[in-house]
Amino acid sequence: MDIPDLARLLIGSGLLLVAVGGLLWASHTVIDWGHLPGDISFETGSMRVYLPLGTMIVASVILTLLMTLLLRMLR
Repeated sequence: MDIPDLARLLIGSGLLLVAVGGLLWASHTVIDWGHLPGDISFETGSMRVYLPLGTMIVASVILTLLMTLLLRMLR
């Protein structure tokens, strides 16, 4: 990988992170992240357990789609 290719990858990754951050910030009013269907939480005594399975699946799908688009644009 040449230096210009690496620079293009870093700039693209940075722009992608800014875009994802902006979308998450803007979507906070529409989607209640952390309380999606599939998120598991329970409390017993002094112990609280929270497993954000639904949120992790949605985030994984979104990030996979964004990375696929980024890699296709770099080709």
